[in-house]
Amino acid sequence: MADKAPARLRRAKIVATVGPATDDLEVLVQMMHAGVDVVRLNASHGTIEDRRRRLALVRSAAQRADRCIGVLLDLGGPKIRIEGFRDGPVTLIEGAAFTLDTGLDPKGGTAHTVGVAYKDLTRDVQAGDTLLLNDGQIVLDVLQVGATRIETRVRVGGELSDRKGLNRQGGGISAPALSARDRDDIRFAAAEGVDYLAVSFVREASDMQEARALLHAAGGEARLVAKIERHEAVENLIGIIEASDVVMVARGDLGVEMGYAELTGLQKTIIHESRTRNRVVITATQMMESMIQNPVPTRAEVSDVANAVMDGTDAVMLSAETAAGRYPVKAVEAMAQVIVGAEKYQLTHPRSRQRAPESEFQGTEEAIAMAVTYTANHMKVRAIVALTETGATPLWMSRIRSDIPVYAFTPHEATRRRVTLYRGVYPVIFDVHSVESSTETLYRALFTRLLELRLVKKRDLVILTKGEHSGVQGGTNSMQILKVTLD
Repeated sequence: MADKAPARLRRAKIVATVGPATDDLEVLVQMMHAGVDVVRLNASHGTIEDRRRRLALVRSAAQRADRCIGVLLDLGGPKIRIEGFRDGPVTLIEGAAFTLDTGLDPKGGTAHTVGVAYKDLTRDVQAGDTLLLNDGQIVLDVLQVGATRIETRVRVGGELSDRKGLNRQGGGISAPALSARDRDDIRFAAAEGVDYLAVSFVREASDMQEARALLHAAGGEARLVAKIERHEAVENLIGIIEASDVVMVARGDLGVEMGYAELTGLQKTIIHESRTRNRVVITATQMMESMIQNPVPTRAEVSDVANAVMDGTDAVMLSAETAAGRYPVKAVEAMAQVIVGAEKYQLTHPRSRQRAPESEFQGTEEAIAMAVTYTANHMKVRAIVALTETGATPLWMSRIRSDIPVYAFTPHEATRRRVTLYRGVYPVIFDVHSVESSTETLYRALFTRLLELRLVKKRDLVILTKGEHSGVQGGTNSMQILKVTLD
């Protein structure tokens, strides 16, 4: 696959969830042309065979679209949900009694009681607690807790249907982050070579460490994504960030557990703390929710996406908008347009946004990245070219504010897919081992590749980063300022 430069130099990336609305090869191809960089497979729904089928479809569409596309598998996590209703959705009335029963038949729900999939809920809840259903739209006050039954009174009512999420306000649900089904999906991710693996309902760093151990035991090399959506995760934020490769601001459950008034501040904090620690960050949930049914976003949604971009998020994510919505391609197009618009007005990040203040460089790659981006911001440089094995140097560069595109030249397909999530970094196929017989030969091959992809013009200045010994991981130790010429 010959990777191409983006039609517009959009720096922030787009993650799009696949589902029934995208089970058409042509729709997926159109979404990729519209700007999808990473595809998300949601393991909360369907079977492993469903995921295998959709993954094959995504990879086929990527070939058809001639795009390098990353894949993120999002683990379902513990199912903290109600069960189903006997006769369809019910309406809960304010002030009415309502019972949650862990022993009830999964399809036996009525307007007065419903089953709960999480069987240990009665251990985690006590009288006086507040329970939230359906992303906080329904509020229940706990009156009494028995062996299997939790008696509540409806404080805020509304319509309730099957399998809606359940939260305890303030957190405190003790379910482990990884379920038996998650372990099966981890083995699937390893076998299929998925690029990113997201862990749901993380509480502490040990949850990520356990997931990484299971992934490595299965032979997988995916980068791990910690979803911040629990009260406990906020309390243990720094440790979780450091135990992860990517952090996702999962705003649905996070807003329910922490309260929506705190959500914007939490989002900014998580993005800031992740970037200063050289981690990638995704902002997710209900970014363009209205586009599930409508062909254009609301002005509030436009502002929401733009705000995340201007905060420095690496990627913004579409969920039901593309998985089950009526306008999956239009949703991607709209998000791409909003990102480009926001980036026109984005102010330069202060130094504190670039890296942890007063800290030493972690190695030569970070030192080179800092030198490159400082130079690029003070010279008329058209592009930064990083010869990379793992994508580590481009990752450091993407943490530091610069409007100069970073092209990750690598022969490794896994590395090319990985960098699709990095803000301002674009993958390019290039096998340095086949051309580096001399410095002049290398430069000519690099310039030829840049020119044929129309990434630069002749006589433009570019910055090149490379290692003294090509093909060595972690070996980047030099930068050079070059003028593009084939003379």
